Amino acid sequence: MLKNAHLNPNTGKPWRVGSLFAGCGGFDVGVEQAGMDIVWANDINPDACETYRKNIGPIIEGDVHEIDLDTLEPIDILLAGFPCQPFSNAGSRKGTGDDRGQLYKSTYKFIEHFQPQAVIYENVRGFLSFKSENGKLADEIKDTLENKYGYHCIYKLLNLSHFGVPQNRIRVVMVALRDPSYLEHAYPDITVDKDLSILTTLDGITSALPNHNERMKLNPQALHFGSMIPEGGSWKSLEYDVLPERWKKIRDNMAKYHYPNFFRRYSRHDIMGTITAAFKPENAAVWHPVHGQIYSVREIARFQTFPDDFVFYGRSIKSRYQQIGNAVPPYFAKQLIERVAACLSKIPHDILEKKFPSSCGLNVNKPVSKQLDMIKSLSKL
Repeated sequence: MLKNAHLNPNTGKPWRVGSLFAGCGGFDVGVEQAGMDIVWANDINPDACETYRKNIGPIIEGDVHEIDLDTLEPIDILLAGFPCQPFSNAGSRKGTGDDRGQLYKSTYKFIEHFQPQAVIYENVRGFLSFKSENGKLADEIKDTLENKYGYHCIYKLLNLSHFGVPQNRIRVVMVALRDPSYLEHAYPDITVDKDLSILTTLDGITSALPNHNERMKLNPQALHFGSMIPEGGSWKSLEYDVLPERWKKIRDNMAKYHYPNFFRRYSRHDIMGTITAAFKPENAAVWHPVHGQIYSVREIARFQTFPDDFVFYGRSIKSRYQQIGNAVPPYFAKQLIERVAACLSKIPHDILEKKFPSSCGLNVNKPVSKQLDMIKSLSKL
């Protein structure tokens, strides 16, 4: 981290951060690791709030619309990872037709009230494909931040494996600053010197670590077929005759079903796929490449870069998987918040010059589908 970038140069104290839709606290762990202060946080999910409270500290549990802003301390930076399910391929895909898809609007009253120096939004890549009444939703938010609230705003599609997160997790990150000259410096440098393979990521995990003995219970059919998937394979590795009838229908017309790759078991040398809240073999790689079992809560937390002493709580094991899947990886969050703070501290531009090509932040004006080959090639760096 750049020296003292975590300190507000006007006060000499750490930057003050407010966190909306904080979940179990992935982004907020990164903020604390960067030496900044979480002044207040909010989430509506009671399980996530329990985890947050027992690991990080106080959190306002409840509906974001019901928060009395006058009771909150002032902030310098606002974080808002509003719910991704309405925009995610693994979620409802209802977009703004889902009540949760309107929650981005709730952030505006916090911006009006606190006038933070920076605003950071994070969401799934499917967010870029959704439309509003005035065009692309991402552009509507950008225009609102710029034309109504006086920020300068940029958003990019990033593969977080480029920044040392051991999974191919593709997310939209939007940053709004007051000084337009710093926008292109608002994203962290690419990381190319870490072994992100699955077995390396999981090295050193033992039953002594919290949550490692917690695993989701799958139905007997899922366990049966999962046991037959070879390392590096998927349901496509199975002989046609052993498939259930519904899978045979998909195999008979793969194009109709968009060539699904469910029941996947990555190789030990692969980078893990996206950790999802819906931790099911139909939409996530749930099986350990070497051991005949699914990943534990602790192993999933490793892929999301949570510290090993961060303990997950909640009413069920399923809830703990969901909390982790919904979180922003702390390792990336730390890098991002450090870079944004450096911009707010007005670190000279030449010190903040990128050490990676601008192509690592994908061109949001081109269709996402045409850029996925670039994502895949860059993730192999």
